[in-house]
Amino acid sequence: MISKALWHLSNQKSAWRETELATTPIDHCQIQSLYSFISLGTEKTVASGMVPPQVAKQMEVPYMEGTFDFPLKFGYSLVGKIQSENHPHYGKLVHVMHPHQSVFNIPNASITILPDSLPAKRAVLTSNLETALNACWDAAINSGDKVLLVGFGNIGALLACVINEMPAVDLHILEKNESRIAKAKTIGFTNVHHSISTDDFDIAFHCSASEKGLQTCIDSLGEEGKVVELSWYGTKSVNLKLGANFHHRRLKIISSQVSKIPASHRPRWDYKRRKSAVLNLLQNPIYDQVLTNEISMKEAPHFFTKLRTEQLPGLGYCLHYGEKTEDRRPKTEVSH
Repeated sequence: MISKALWHLSNQKSAWRETELATTPIDHCQIQSLYSFISLGTEKTVASGMVPPQVAKQMEVPYMEGTFDFPLKFGYSLVGKIQSENHPHYGKLVHVMHPHQSVFNIPNASITILPDSLPAKRAVLTSNLETALNACWDAAINSGDKVLLVGFGNIGALLACVINEMPAVDLHILEKNESRIAKAKTIGFTNVHHSISTDDFDIAFHCSASEKGLQTCIDSLGEEGKVVELSWYGTKSVNLKLGANFHHRRLKIISSQVSKIPASHRPRWDYKRRKSAVLNLLQNPIYDQVLTNEISMKEAPHFFTKLRTEQLPGLGYCLHYGEKTEDRRPKTEVSH
């Protein structure tokens, strides 16, 4: 069987490469891909060759091939269907951490069987929603907190949806892009602003990947407030002004990164439990509205060329491999 994988050949070019798929080993299953998620910020940094050498090892993802110096096969959230006929879960939808690839073999231990009630396309948000949930744990949000969220891209939108389910949290969204502002209001968020002039927020989440956005978060906090930084800058430098109220108000800047569960949760939570919590959150159809753009396999190389040089307007982008989301096999009987 021929498998197609998306490779970044340089910091300017991406292309599909074909390989002959080997026989599925014992304790593995073969996955036919349906959708994979394109994380704009991270994948722009990777495809542009902006991964700092000192963190390259930490940035490696499961089943990645090549190096960040190119060529490279990358990607980390994929939903597919088990097509190994002798597998006990044949025909079931699964979520896996895997680069963009049409079909592949993977160890059984690396798959998560998805609930039958969860659509395949929505499920590609699993990994990034884990990022959003982790950030809420890092922030330690309490009922009644006044919260600022700067940057309504994919992570910002997912984070807003999670926060919106918390009781009595006063959430305000700051975004400059008109189409994203409109989308935030369509989803149902009412406190969406072009600018913020208050400085009494308890928590500020930064998701805009800009030094101006991070500075706005700092300047908008009240005493003992905290910024939770979710943006990743790669090799870019960030200049901040910390001479005004930063020290006087005892403000905090907290790095949030999904690869580690916060210390507050580590005694009771592991990655499996966190993913289970995210799959429960994804039962809410509001998350369908975060997936605004679908890319075909044919369009993918050109899409990554645009991603390297342009600010794309959508919230969530996924790569579609041609199967329909509704194509599910019966739970108890399989037809051949």
